[in-house]
Amino acid sequence: MHNADSRFVREHPISASILVRALSMVQFILIQGVLMPVHAKKLLFGVLCSAILTAGSLVQPAYAQVVEPSTRNIRWPQATLQAQANITVPQDAVRITQALEVSADTQTIVAERLNAAVKQVLDQAKGQDRVRVRSGAYRVWPMNDNKGLISNWRGRAEIILDATDFVAASELSGKLSGVMPVTGINFYLSPEARSQHESDLLKKASHAFRERAQAVADSFGYARYELREINLGGSGATFESMPRAALAMSADRSSAPVPMEPGTEQVSVTVSGSIFLRSPRQ
Repeated sequence: MHNADSRFVREHPISASILVRALSMVQFILIQGVLMPVHAKKLLFGVLCSAILTAGSLVQPAYAQVVEPSTRNIRWPQATLQAQANITVPQDAVRITQALEVSADTQTIVAERLNAAVKQVLDQAKGQDRVRVRSGAYRVWPMNDNKGLISNWRGRAEIILDATDFVAASELSGKLSGVMPVTGINFYLSPEARSQHESDLLKKASHAFRERAQAVADSFGYARYELREINLGGSGATFESMPRAALAMSADRSSAPVPMEPGTEQVSVTVSGSIFLRSPRQ
């Protein structure tokens, strides 16, 4: 046998045996085929073809069973982390609450006095655009004596002043306090200022998140990372400095400007999420 034939017999002994028998049948048909009946020839040819197909099916290239490695099914490690950026900024807006409480024998009288006071205040506030004035809470309720009967009626009405111009708000509040005294002052960060600060903080927090993600990848021996999930959050803490004494003083001085001293507020933005650690370093 040639070298290739010998190697085939060693690697595929069963297939080689079947092929040898098939070749013997071919030789037999060539010699005896002339004297054989037609149906015998057909039977032998059928057996011969089946043997050849069987031998061929057993002889498959070795590379057909090889599966190339793929990274699609690899479960890359995951990490969860977060980064935060914050800033403390002065409050740039004020909300002043002014209210009037009245008492009378009937519900109608109480309502009339409250309505007249609210109308007067709103009329006085017209003609200026630096302070936004709106009506607030309005309530009328009965007062009962020790027998459970209605003895008289009380009512309370509010107006709300909002402004980013502290001077204008203080002056207008002082003018209106003759009819409706100041009952509350709250400082806060305006939506416009908050939006601007959060936009700047988002850039810082995102940069810090990316740096931290790459640091995690480097620490565990991976070349890079891919984002899996990102969540954004924010918060604010208010620190007001309006003294109680100043608020009480403003209620006693009719038409005098209301003293104001805004506080500070902390604005923060948090970026949290999870990452895939990819491409381990060799």
